[in-house]
Amino acid sequence: MSVHDKITRHVGSVSVATAISRILGYFRDMLVAQAFGAGMLADAFYAAYRIPNLFRRLFGEGSVSNAFIPVFSEYFETKGKDEAVKLFHVVFTVLLIILLAITFLGIVFAAPLTRLIAWGFSSDPAKMSAAINLTRIMFPFLLFACMSALLLGVLNSRKVFFAPAVAPAFLSIAEILYVVIFISIIVIPEGWQIKGLAISVVVGGMGQYIMQHAGVSRAEIPVKLSFDFKHSGLKKIFYLMIPMMFGFSVDQLNSFVDTICASFISEGSIAALYYSNRLMQLPLALFGIAIATVSLPHMSDSAVKNDMGELKKTLNFSLRMALFSLLPASIGLIILGRPIVQLLFERGAFTSTATNLTSSALLFYSSGLIAYSVSKILASAYYSMKDTKTPVRTAAFCMIVNVALNIALMGSLGVGGLALATSISSWLNASILIVALRKKIGLLGIRKIMSSFVKILFSCCIMAAGAVLTYNSLKSAPLFISVFSSIIVSVLLFFTASKLTNTEELNPVLSLMRKENIPDE
Repeated sequence: MSVHDKITRHVGSVSVATAISRILGYFRDMLVAQAFGAGMLADAFYAAYRIPNLFRRLFGEGSVSNAFIPVFSEYFETKGKDEAVKLFHVVFTVLLIILLAITFLGIVFAAPLTRLIAWGFSSDPAKMSAAINLTRIMFPFLLFACMSALLLGVLNSRKVFFAPAVAPAFLSIAEILYVVIFISIIVIPEGWQIKGLAISVVVGGMGQYIMQHAGVSRAEIPVKLSFDFKHSGLKKIFYLMIPMMFGFSVDQLNSFVDTICASFISEGSIAALYYSNRLMQLPLALFGIAIATVSLPHMSDSAVKNDMGELKKTLNFSLRMALFSLLPASIGLIILGRPIVQLLFERGAFTSTATNLTSSALLFYSSGLIAYSVSKILASAYYSMKDTKTPVRTAAFCMIVNVALNIALMGSLGVGGLALATSISSWLNASILIVALRKKIGLLGIRKIMSSFVKILFSCCIMAAGAVLTYNSLKSAPLFISVFSSIIVSVLLFFTASKLTNTEELNPVLSLMRKENIPDE
């Protein structure tokens, strides 16, 4: 099996697992939206959730796993399994100690942290108080999520992708069970309902960790404590982590700036940003992040062998597959974004006003969908070569651009302006990374990528025309029928046009679809 076939198969594993997790996630979001809408409590909950989520990005899959995978792969390749496992034990111990300290401090200093993040809540003491309490309750979530991310790094290094990708479903399962049982059936007191939702987040994080732990055990890698803090591999990982943590903190700071700006716009803007971002994240997670996740260990193996030719082939193939999967998704969300939001969320406390806010943000988020994916894949190429500084510097510059654009656009476009600012800065980030990478390792095969892009864009134009005609012809039908009919017609037209134009990226997808049992574990 060729490397490209392996990558496609692994991406298929991650995509299937992610689809399971995301479907449960959207079911969860629908239930939460129905119970709490896009009002005061929803704003407080999602603002509070962002705080432990920042630390999860810093110490979880954002920095730890990306710094851990290249070094762990190097140890496996050059020193053998025993030495690699010893390194894992040391990293596990150090990370656990750090996270326990951060969790304790986060609970103690929840009030000033929340006031910093949700600055605009200052004029509403009830909302601010709710956000502080929810932050305090949810902080332990980061402990389980970050330890889970380290175990994910171990599994991905060993080319195990399905189980780690499906583990986040436990967070959705916990929240779904809570809403169904404690709000819909038992009906606990109203004052405790949002607090219970926060507790379910922590329970979900715990379930996620337990599943990853079981996966590592199945891979015959024991999970133990080791206090060998002078281990040379630990120094390598932290050397990579420090700039990477700054880079991912920049990414999260962008989200926080969006939250702060949204808190000064209309009520429901924070929740609208969350729901629109969740919709945009579905294709990004299914394809873009899946490709970046799979390509990192493959490129790391090539980097360890100093095989730059193979690394560039993997990168080129990954970028082309990202275009093939995400350009149609981006155009589809732009065309059908509003009816999709209406179908998924508009019920109960989620009104047509909330739909307008959410669809406005989704429109502009979708325009940057490809850029988000390309940036992550390019960053993986840098990480595989143990270069964490270039992506960090680029991200820091683009964060400044994002802040300036937020201020410039929020007045005229509202919550949509915040999403547009994120998209523009992401395109800038991707452009800088690809130019710098070409200077670093030479030609990247851009001509081949552009050739594929032209064919994919043509297929997308056919798809878009079919989507518009189908939706308009079914406007009088129930929303479920008109939306899903439009999506099905769009997919069929895109694949047909891709086949007629002999788009190379279609072949591995069709080959994968003909095979059964996609999960490779």
